[in-house]
Amino acid sequence: MRMPISSIIPFTTAAAIAVSIFQGGAAEKINMGFVYVGPKDDYGYNQAHSEGCQGVQKLDWVKAVEEANVPETTAVQETMRNMINLDGVRILFPTSFGYFDPHILKVAKQYPKVEFLHCGGLYTEGKHPKNVGSYFGYIDEAVYISGIVAGHATKSGKLGFRKCSVTSTPSRWEREVLSRMPPHRSSLRAIGPCQLKKLKPPPA
Repeated sequence: MRMPISSIIPFTTAAAIAVSIFQGGAAEKINMGFVYVGPKDDYGYNQAHSEGCQGVQKLDWVKAVEEANVPETTAVQETMRNMINLDGVRILFPTSFGYFDPHILKVAKQYPKVEFLHCGGLYTEGKHPKNVGSYFGYIDEAVYISGIVAGHATKSGKLGFRKCSVTSTPSRWEREVLSRMPPHRSSLRAIGPCQLKKLKPPPA
């Protein structure tokens, strides 16, 4: 895509914004595909995207298909190709971080008329295929509130910030953690003296 989806789009509305690219009063239905690395009812990342899928399906010009528990391997390439070739999908949301490189990039080159939208902000204009885009949401306010809750709960006056899992790109983990620490520090200053420490990710 020439211009990636704005990073301020919340997870559950990203799908609705993206399909507006194609809307234009189209009489025929637009087929969309959502691919999740885990279950659709995980009370977290996958469920947020699934709820977005359910939302856009309420539009009478949208039809959506979903597949859950697809690993970050060549299996997701097969899933994407099946959605395109068998279900006629024109917009794909392969949502997991590890789907992007090489899987989305490889399949996107094979299907230039299909849009691939990935959550995580990895798209770089001029470097990646034009039919690939990124979206993400600002969550600083939510992080600020969670810091207040944690600060009130701590008995030692010390808090740790840990990412939930190890990714294949440590530098990405560093950027994510560091970007979330300032809102935590701000919330801790609001309630009193606390120490915030960055922790290493848990073992794989």
